[in-house]
Amino acid sequence: MRLNDRQILECLDNKEIIIEPRPDNKVVTGVSVDLTLGDEFRVFKSHKVISALNLGQSSAEISAIMEDITTKPIKRGQEGFSLAPGGFALGVTRESVTLPSDIVGWLDGRSSLARLGLMVHATAHRIDPGWSGNIVLEFCNAGPLHLILIPGMSIGALNFERLDSDCLHPYTKRENAKYKHQKGAVASKIADDNN
Repeated sequence: MRLNDRQILECLDNKEIIIEPRPDNKVVTGVSVDLTLGDEFRVFKSHKVISALNLGQSSAEISAIMEDITTKPIKRGQEGFSLAPGGFALGVTRESVTLPSDIVGWLDGRSSLARLGLMVHATAHRIDPGWSGNIVLEFCNAGPLHLILIPGMSIGALNFERLDSDCLHPYTKRENAKYKHQKGAVASKIADDNN
């Protein structure tokens, strides 16, 4: 069952769903809560990983390549971060989100930004039950304009679906969960898939 705004507010008030900092009630509307953009971005320096994955390198080699091709996180102030047409970058929500083991979250980009060509999540918009941490955003600019992403701007809407029961393996309880308690624009841990 999808939660409505009244149910979301109740979950926030009783700390069943934790969003820090706690959003103002006015950004909880209909079936979602608006999340804002953090101030950390990560960009790619080269395209080596495509050939690396196809050549079957070890997980240690792939991990080293991933570190080599991505910049360290870039902190940006109020001037924002420019994403060129065709560009791809990782960002992060300002808010940290913690979900119980019987609620799954779904992140949607904002329609106003999509109409400019901005995709907020390339494919990964499910927030697993038991998740705790900031949400990494996979930005892709499919439009013709340079887009300026300003920390603090409304970047997406998170809605919630209650499961019939607790899941057996909530995210933070999994031994192989690669992004437990992530903070910042964490790069892909694709090498961990090969372990």
